[in-house]
Amino acid sequence: MENEVNAIVEWLQEQVKQAGVDGLLVGVSGGLDSAVVANLIKRACPDNSLGVMMPIYTSDANLDDAKSVIEKSGIDSMTVNLTDTHNVMYSQIQSGLKEKGQFNKENDRLAGANLRARLRMGTLYTIATNYNYLVVGTDNAAEWYTGYFTKYGDGGVDILPIVEFTKTEVRELAKYLEVPEQIVAKKPSADLWENQTDEAEMGVSYDTIDGYLKGQEIAAGDKEIIETMHRRTSHKRDGLPQFKRS
Repeated sequence: MENEVNAIVEWLQEQVKQAGVDGLLVGVSGGLDSAVVANLIKRACPDNSLGVMMPIYTSDANLDDAKSVIEKSGIDSMTVNLTDTHNVMYSQIQSGLKEKGQFNKENDRLAGANLRARLRMGTLYTIATNYNYLVVGTDNAAEWYTGYFTKYGDGGVDILPIVEFTKTEVRELAKYLEVPEQIVAKKPSADLWENQTDEAEMGVSYDTIDGYLKGQEIAAGDKEIIETMHRRTSHKRDGLPQFKRS
């Protein structure tokens, strides 16, 4: 793990140099992946790194976990509460759709959740512009392969330092970096709605996805779920379709 951490830190420092920026920032949710990235960017840019907490109807427990990451890592931080912003914006969108008689209740929760992720992305980039920092992503290998991230939301970042690491490996990095134990042990959640968990939403565990990515045999049903997610989310990983003039 020491070699892995040192390699990532050096890579982060090189990204800063190549981009001609002053430092790095990440959104800190209280989850495992953002906790690891916060620690990594603090090591890479001790005096020029920032952890941003962006609660949107966030539980006290998750916010406390985010604060513990900030305190334990020693990273500079700020909080931007986006709850009212989300409430005003989404209620206006809903009102407009209802006036047209075209409000799709079945997609309501997902649409509101994705707006949370996109508001956070916009917030990070606004703050990054202020500091002349890069926005650092938190996607791991399992999330990237399955497309379990919001396009132009948590997927809207400048660099991805842990995208080659499975969830299991990220957990090992967290232990090496001395991330608070309650965060290492908690159920992964994108904090998209109350009591939301990643594995319940995907229908397959991270351990199973990790096994698939490492070439291990897994149940046929789980394999189908993973491969279906991968196919359906290819647009998130590929470049934008572009019309080519003949």
